[in-house]
Amino acid sequence: MTAGGRSKAPTLPGDPPGGRRAVLVWSVGVSVYFVAVIFRTSLGVAGLDAADRFDVGASALSTFSILQLLVYAGMQIPVGLLVDRLGTKKVLTIGVLLFTAGQLGFAFSPSYGMALAARALLGLGDAMTFISVLRLGARWFPARRGPMVAQMAGLVGMAGNLVSTLVLARLLHGVGWTAAFAGSSLAGVVVLVLMLLFLKDHPEGHEPEPFPHQGGAYVRRQIVASWREPGTRLGLWVHFTTQFPAMVFLLLWGMPFLVEAQGLSRATAGELLTLVVLSNMVIGLVYGQIVARHHAARLPLALGTVLSTAAVWAATLAYPADRAPMWLLIVLCTVLGACGPASMIGFDFARPANPPERQGTASGITNMGGFVASMTTLFAIGALLDVTGDDYGIAFSVVFVLQAFGLGQILRLRRQAARRERERLVASRVETVHVPA
Repeated sequence: MTAGGRSKAPTLPGDPPGGRRAVLVWSVGVSVYFVAVIFRTSLGVAGLDAADRFDVGASALSTFSILQLLVYAGMQIPVGLLVDRLGTKKVLTIGVLLFTAGQLGFAFSPSYGMALAARALLGLGDAMTFISVLRLGARWFPARRGPMVAQMAGLVGMAGNLVSTLVLARLLHGVGWTAAFAGSSLAGVVVLVLMLLFLKDHPEGHEPEPFPHQGGAYVRRQIVASWREPGTRLGLWVHFTTQFPAMVFLLLWGMPFLVEAQGLSRATAGELLTLVVLSNMVIGLVYGQIVARHHAARLPLALGTVLSTAAVWAATLAYPADRAPMWLLIVLCTVLGACGPASMIGFDFARPANPPERQGTASGITNMGGFVASMTTLFAIGALLDVTGDDYGIAFSVVFVLQAFGLGQILRLRRQAARRERERLVASRVETVHVPA
């Protein structure tokens, strides 16, 4: 504890120094994630155009989003293992090549099948970016900066979402499908060049200790050791419980809900979706500062976000009139903006629970949580809408089921994770005291 009751994130022995060089290197890495998010969300502004171009209906169109999430979630642990084994720069290089090829392939795809394959390729490359950026931040900045660095990475991702919404949409309608997607793929080439020239896995003097990487035994050892840490599991369930309400809303079901169930115009619905993104960016900065200064605030912030999201959703769906008033929809979209920043807190539980050589694997396990929840909810809402004849009140009630399940897991693991984190911190301090000068 510090003066004024602050509880800061611990500074561990051997922490990297940070500084301007760290900011420069990290900025290059996070620019890769920025471009990946632009490519990931580009379909959101091109949905109607894609339906016309490939002559498909709504269910086939939604397969693009679900496939991307499936590839992304399925690759999280393998990517984490690759980051731990190969390092950040190599994995990011592979990721850039894949998602740029996917974006370019999407530009020239003559059929629905080829377009689907291109989006899967894009999702594969995208899956390699965020965990790599988290690992890069952990290698270049002190541990106490971890929460803020992670939130800033999420903020940059949201900025990429805005670019696709505001810029790519206009480009698409101005120059056409092929020119817009092919032109945007050049951004992948730019960040690839920057990365090859300036990115470095770690600062001088902070090389990771040699670690045996031998086939299946290494893979099993990494996964099992990471999973045994209650902080990793708590991080996964925090990510699972907090992220998916906003992800599902932004990725697929927000527009239909606002237009069909609430009777809004597409333009007004689009403004509310933009509000979710803007709220995410502002709240991300606030959460990052709070967690960096008050480490004990991690769990209250996560739980508060889950409960407030559930409360506002309940108020919206149970509103006595046929449609919720605009002020309530604005509150809903503002609160949904907290889901992304709250999900980043999951990494703040997994990070101190694992040594540097397992950071990628632990982050992959954590990051998988929210995307598994999002896929489950996307499928469940669609199925319930079909069964109930487009009753959005019943369909969106699945949100409460997943929140309740995740909340139970968080409460079950919280004390075990806190105790283990204290033990690790005490042990690290003892080692520091006994290291000879």
